[in-house]
Amino acid sequence: MTHREQKLLKIQTSLFQNDGVSSQLADEFARQWQAQNPQGQVITRDLGAEPVPHLDLARFQSFITPEEESTAEQKAVVNYSDQLIAEITSADVLVLGIPMYNFSVPSTLRAYFDHVARAGVTFRYTPEGPQGLIKGKRAVVFITRGGFHGEDHSQTAYVRQFLGFLGITDVEVVHAEGLSVSQDAKENSVKTAREKIAELV
Repeated sequence: MTHREQKLLKIQTSLFQNDGVSSQLADEFARQWQAQNPQGQVITRDLGAEPVPHLDLARFQSFITPEEESTAEQKAVVNYSDQLIAEITSADVLVLGIPMYNFSVPSTLRAYFDHVARAGVTFRYTPEGPQGLIKGKRAVVFITRGGFHGEDHSQTAYVRQFLGFLGITDVEVVHAEGLSVSQDAKENSVKTAREKIAELV
């Protein structure tokens, strides 16, 4: 039996793309992970550079229309979603860089989530409640904020809940807060987050 190479999927969501602090923290984790897994593969999906279209009625109907009844346009929508899902299912580790925008996650991440949460594909409904179908993954989430909101903020809870909904329950969240409060606060927070990366890798 051949040993399968490990794969890491890095998802960054900052409007500033690679210049965003959340992107830089996620990238630092990926670099250290790559050093530990020299044969491993790192895949980057930058939602700031290539945003996923927001879900509308036409796209939603594409997901629920039987394949034999789908138009070419609907099949293209489903194929795009399938590609996003395949990136997740083929990865062993997911790393997300998520800034706080207006007390929540970037809208591009919400759009991405809308395309990977598909009944019968990544989760299913059961009499006992929804069941995630993506198992055996580890997720590391870097959340950056201009102010101080704490680890119990609804933004963090939402990300944990969504990942758990897909079946990803091994989730570590690292917060870097106060980035807009002062230069000292920013430097101290980022330094602490970077120190945490070494522990997590």
